[in-house]
Amino acid sequence: MEKIASFQVDHTVLLPGMYVSRVDGDVTTFDLRFVRPNTPPYLTMPAVHTLEHLFATYARNSAHKDKVIYFGPMGCRTGFYFLTRDLSREEALTLTQEALAFVAAYDGDIPGVSAVECGNWLEHDLDGARAYAAAMVNVLRDWTAEKMDY
Repeated sequence: MEKIASFQVDHTVLLPGMYVSRVDGDVTTFDLRFVRPNTPPYLTMPAVHTLEHLFATYARNSAHKDKVIYFGPMGCRTGFYFLTRDLSREEALTLTQEALAFVAAYDGDIPGVSAVECGNWLEHDLDGARAYAAAMVNVLRDWTAEKMDY
């Protein structure tokens, strides 16, 4: 089998940031790298789960809601994939910065946290999600579309 695109990225030099992982027609997959690969500590699952709920809720309620396809964690627990349709790099970066600022400041009930709405509703960590989001806000503060290439 052919090696997939994400396995062709040199993870030994990859730093936290926002990158274009791939473009498939009108769909762009962004790599939101929160942690330097192979450098523990990795993201904890309860905080990742909460960050996913909050970021996805924000993005899917934004002006770009019809262009948001998916936001979810990487199995390696170093970041998230954010898939968009017909959204420029600049628009995706701005939406990401806004969503992360929202998560960093969030103080309320986590959306979608019930046995009816979520498959693992008991595993959440709002404080951890806020801390990860705040750290990433700092990473992306001066980020530009030109920095999005690996």
